[in-house]
Amino acid sequence: MSDILVPNAKDAMQRFKMEAASEVGVNLKQGYNGDLTSRQAGSIGGQMVKKMIESYEKGMH
Repeated sequence: MSDILVPNAKDAMQRFKMEAASEVGVNLKQGYNGDLTSRQAGSIGGQMVKKMIESYEKGMH
């Protein structure tokens, strides 16, 4: 996540990621999480995308 261009966006994305992880039942730690399985990491990423799509769709109405 070091490529985020907006300074405050990094913290917001971290909170968003932690929220998505909680929703799919994955316990993320602050900092390094290299011990996650591919399935766990994929679940978090998938939940983040799902939430982004839902947010976009709500904004279209």
